[in-house]
Amino acid sequence: MKIGMMWLDTDKQRTLDEKVKRAAEYYRDKYGRFPELCLVNERLIEDEKKVGRVVVQPAKAVLPGHFWLGMATPN
Repeated sequence: MKIGMMWLDTDKQRTLDEKVKRAAEYYRDKYGRFPELCLVNERLIEDEKKVGRVVVQPAKAVLPGHFWLGMATPN
């Protein structure tokens, strides 16, 4: 992913899945489509997982509490 929307959610009461769903819904409302990919700090998850329609992947470059959502780019 080269371009996306950054989302901040530091609420300790929400689960990772809730945070990703909330961010994805905002993305959909703003851009008219659901994101395909969400990158999160590698301390949140070790392996790729799916939350609804969104693939969530760990990324070293994403700060804790931040979610980088967008469309997956082909290799």
